[in-house]
Parts: sequence; structure tokens; C-alpha cells
Amino acid sequence: MSLAMMRKLTPRQQRFVAEYLCDLNATQAAIRSGYSAKTAEWIGPQLLTKIHVAEVVQAAMDERARRTGITQDRVLQEYARLAFYDPRKFFDEDGSLIPLADLDDDTARAVVSFDVVRMGNDKAGDGELVKVRMADKLAALNSLARHLGMFNDKLTIDVNDGRADRLARMRAKRNDSDSPDLDAPSP
Repeated sequence: MSLAMMRKLTPRQQRFVAEYLCDLNATQAAIRSGYSAKTAEWIGPQLLTKIHVAEVVQAAMDERARRTGITQDRVLQEYARLAFYDPRKFFDEDGSLIPLADLDDDTARAVVSFDVVRMGNDKAGDGELVKVRMADKLAALNSLARHLGMFNDKLTIDVNDGRADRLARMRAKRNDSDSPDLDAPSP
């Protein structure tokens, strides 16, 4: 983000931008920046509509994405890896578990945790119990589906079924007629 862009902002707006980048909550950023808690609910979102503030916020977010490598594309790629991993890739042809270091990148990323318990005795010999906890495929699939708009999580109510137009025509007709004013006091 350029120094020239920051100079367009007041010191309080600069603090707002820094605070907003912490959690992307405009109301809380406004409060932490010194705006009144009573008015922060509308001041925070209003600040984001100001072109010079929005430009600085976007530039800072772009710089952070470049610096950290965290982008929407990368997040979607990780969701895809978790959603589409194939559990068969954890085993070789003999049905033995493939060591984690030998797994391909996509399959290894699906591992959340693993435990290896060594056990055995003189009679049975030594052995290992390996527990592998995998990523939740359903959660990853749901996140991808929501991103793609496959689910309609919002209730949409369309009240424009012509009633408002009919009511307006009825009111106009009533006002144009010679009928007595319904709001006027009766004699």
C-alpha cells in the first residue's frame, strides 16, 4: 500500500483500516479506532463506502494476500483436496499403510492427525497400531457447494405479486372519486 494512499486518510481512518484488517468487522474496528460505540454500527460500514478508505483497505488486503500466499484460489484448492481425497491412496497393493512421507501431496493434506502405538509381547512379537484421522469430506464438500451457490441457504420472499400495484390503483381511484373523505370527521 502506497504512502500517498495512506496520506489521503485521517489518522483515525488509518487506525480504522488497521483494525478492520484484523477481523474484517467494521463495527468493532470503528470502536477500536476511537469512534463512539453508540454510532460505530453505522460509522464502520459507512467508512468502507468511502472510496479513499475502500482503496486503502483493498490495497492492504492485496498486499497481505501477496505476502502470506493466502488467496481465495488457494483456500478453494485446499477445500478441493479435502473434499476429493481418495482413501485408497493411503495403502499399497498389499493393503499396508503407506508411510506419511511417501504419500502424494493431495493425499497427505487430507490427514488431520495420526497416532502410532507400539505394542507387543514376547509371545506375539512387536507390532504397531496406526490410527489415521482424515479431514471431514462432507464439511469440505458443503463449503465448496456453498461457494458455488449450489445451496440456497437464504429464504427469499417475493412480495411483489401485484398486490402493491392493485392497492395503489385502489387508493388513486378512491382519491379521484367524488366519495366523501374517509379520514374527515363525520358530522
